[in-house]
Amino acid sequence: MDSHRIIREAEGEVWVSCKIPGKPTIRGSLTSKGISSDEVPEVTASEEFVVQEVTKNRITVSCPEENISCTFLSPYASFSHIHEKNVSYLDISSGGDLGVSSSTDQTFKVWETHNTEVKSVLEGHTRDVFSCKFFPSGQEVLSGGLDSLVKVWSVNDGSCLATMKGHRGSILDIAVVADGQNVISSGQDGTARLWDSAQGACIAVVDDSYSPINAIAVAEVGNAVNLGSPKETPSNREVGTEGKLVVLAREDKSLEGVSLHSRQSVFDFDGSDAFNCCTFISSVGVLAGGLDGNIIHVDIRNPKSAVETVSWSETPVLSLVPFRDTYVASYGNGTCYIPLKGSEQVLQLTGPNRQPVFQVAAWKKLVYTCCRDGFIRKYEIPDLG
Repeated sequence: MDSHRIIREAEGEVWVSCKIPGKPTIRGSLTSKGISSDEVPEVTASEEFVVQEVTKNRITVSCPEENISCTFLSPYASFSHIHEKNVSYLDISSGGDLGVSSSTDQTFKVWETHNTEVKSVLEGHTRDVFSCKFFPSGQEVLSGGLDSLVKVWSVNDGSCLATMKGHRGSILDIAVVADGQNVISSGQDGTARLWDSAQGACIAVVDDSYSPINAIAVAEVGNAVNLGSPKETPSNREVGTEGKLVVLAREDKSLEGVSLHSRQSVFDFDGSDAFNCCTFISSVGVLAGGLDGNIIHVDIRNPKSAVETVSWSETPVLSLVPFRDTYVASYGNGTCYIPLKGSEQVLQLTGPNRQPVFQVAAWKKLVYTCCRDGFIRKYEIPDLG
């Protein structure tokens, strides 16, 4: 199902559709006929759909013909005062108390999640910041952007603690390894680099290909696959790379897994279009989202073919984030989906009106999104089951 906004007015109508790949789209409408005494909308559906449940902030609608249902959830809170233009990236600290976000207004800020007050402004990048992530401690932030620099920042006073130079093009993604003594970056220049975050020095070029690496993901995989052994003795500055796999999502439609310690290729998967994002959903399961809207599930132990391919939209997948025992996917048309594991039900986060949702972050029951419309939205996710 697909909807761009939930009914909020006392009276109004919105269109709803159910699209199954390879089948004709089923279209209908939802109509609000007023608000009850307990402030719950009174909603009816056209004959193609059935309204199953309505609360103050969500509506569940089913399509009997396809035996599928979708719950549309409105934001718990929305705020646009942190940045003046598009919010291009955000992350939430491990404690859930802080957020960090960047914008095309060239601002880059740390803020408190409970009241959205700005704690520090991080100044030092000369152009847009494309990616920013907290270290596990929540006391430092890692960033990378259009100026080809990777930087480490203090959350408390906003000072730059280290700057890493070496990429020959924009930084497209970054990742923190273990406790953060080492970090990884990927770029437009087709390289993925391992850094000593304290010294700001490049330890190794993990991968060097001709194609831009749009996204990376790192996880402990242990003995699930053969990660190989280093051909040379690793630098003593390399910390916490043993047993870890870094997944590289490339513009050339390839998805590759590389041992972070040995630098050896572990698997290579060819997709149907350029990959924009990737994430681990288990120690052996990887999700990758493509320009064509497909989400590919790959088991690193048997990567010859995808475990599953799903598509909630024909627009590009912009971000993928693990959430409980499932995941959140955001798209270029403003939709965000949380599939319910083991069922045909989907939770859709509403709010953006066809504006791309660039990034999603999750903490416990909360999901945060950032959008081209300048809003950061906060959702309280109900129990999924």
